[in-house]
Amino acid sequence: MTTDSTTQDNRITYDTDGTICLIGLNRANKRNAFDSHMITQLSDALTRYEDDEHLRCALIFAYGDHFTAGLDLVELQDKLNDGVFEFDNNQIDPWGISGRLRTKPVVVAVKGTCFTVAIELMLNCDVVIASDNCNFAQMEVQRGIMPFGGATVRFVAAAGWQKAMPYLLTGKAFDAQTADRLNLVSEVVANGSEYERALTLAQEISKAAPLGVRGALSSAQDASRNGAATALANIHSYLPPLFHSEDAKEGVMAMVERREAEFTGK
Repeated sequence: MTTDSTTQDNRITYDTDGTICLIGLNRANKRNAFDSHMITQLSDALTRYEDDEHLRCALIFAYGDHFTAGLDLVELQDKLNDGVFEFDNNQIDPWGISGRLRTKPVVVAVKGTCFTVAIELMLNCDVVIASDNCNFAQMEVQRGIMPFGGATVRFVAAAGWQKAMPYLLTGKAFDAQTADRLNLVSEVVANGSEYERALTLAQEISKAAPLGVRGALSSAQDASRNGAATALANIHSYLPPLFHSEDAKEGVMAMVERREAEFTGK
């Protein structure tokens, strides 16, 4: 594993383990609440991951007992109108509202407090492993504002209108089992095992063919953003480069030779 400690104030840590990028929320003394610096640093980390051709999957996790208590509204109060959540075409927006579209998969491991932007970050990731001790709340309406990191779209899409609205319109809390029933998480595991389970899944993803993984993710994103009809019409456009790739040949040979494939992303 390699470690990079150059990130300003270390609100976000950035490590690599083989082809996996490990991104840590590192403001445990504030229950990992997001201030403006932490928002920028998470975007920088995800952009760096996106640009590193060697890395195939990212895992976002948290130090301390909690994933995040949400936004540090005291620090952000005077910055919400100053572009702190705006990202240009060279930057990855952790919440997928603006900026550059992410093309590589992200797994997230959550535990403890998971408020507001935590849920919206989860909904913009691809696989979510939740500890059974999680406490979720989309509580913006209890703070005089509204969700603006994607929950009004993705929470509703995941859970359905009638299931999502009681939480979006009241801000009331719910537990991990409820999050599972609402389709906000992939799995619920015993407290303390969420990181290892998430890492296992990240490793499994990183062993799959990178071009195929990117194609599958891109097609799913197309459906989410543009609708099923558009995504279905675009599916065949992915096939020629995949069928002629070295990885496709390796996949066939591995099947014939009854061995694990070793994909190169070419």
